[in-house]
Amino acid sequence: MPATTNEPQPAHAATVVIDAQGIGKSFGSQRVLRNVSLQLHKGEVVAVIGPSGSGKSTFLRCLNHLETIDEGSIAICGEMLATAQAGGHSVYAPEREARRICRHMGMVFQSFNLFPHMTVLQNIIEAPVQVQGVAREAATAKAETLLRKVGLLNKRDNYPARLSGGQKQRVAIARALAMEPDIMLFDEPTSALDPELTVEVLRTMRELAQEHMTMLVVTHEMGFAREVASRVVFMDEGQLVEQAPSHEFFANPRHPRSQAFLRQML
Repeated sequence: MPATTNEPQPAHAATVVIDAQGIGKSFGSQRVLRNVSLQLHKGEVVAVIGPSGSGKSTFLRCLNHLETIDEGSIAICGEMLATAQAGGHSVYAPEREARRICRHMGMVFQSFNLFPHMTVLQNIIEAPVQVQGVAREAATAKAETLLRKVGLLNKRDNYPARLSGGQKQRVAIARALAMEPDIMLFDEPTSALDPELTVEVLRTMRELAQEHMTMLVVTHEMGFAREVASRVVFMDEGQLVEQAPSHEFFANPRHPRSQAFLRQML
């Protein structure tokens, strides 16, 4: 069983925006997360890496309440989404409150999840108008600003079927940003893309990092993790095995499993 290496948190990022402690999760008899604890600080870009099946995506989905945890606690921007009771069993906030807390986070999936019957513009304004009650005119202006940001304003009236994979993912990023989240969660956002399309998406994510957007990124892109992430978290067999500032992790991984993983990937 891998041992957990606890590294000191960065001194420059004092405000904790995600505080996950002792997370446990099973699907039936399969234990997929084992006592995972992680803090994410405002302005950090943290890359979560590890082999397939190590629990990375499940952990991300638990943070955003797309999956429920069995044990542990989750606080988002100081508000308790799930609280550990006696014995560690988790109890969630009431559903309406949980939905409100989760609006602190925007989520980008590997499969884009755009509405195929809506144009690019309609995809982006749907949630601000329907969930937040933003006026359509204001939501449209915001959407156009975001499309310009990701280099796709000229695609505003296209349907997703007419977009490349990289364009779909950049629209998905713009859609998440339209809700003005405090934190962006990325679940392997380039895994479904060809290499040349991956570059487009990573460029957009780099620009977000430069603007100090707080980001938690499950990724297999080691270049991104090394060059953009402020911290790297390595998971294996449902456990957080090692975490360190990115330059330290890639220069001198401490755990044998981390070392073996990097030898395969680099």
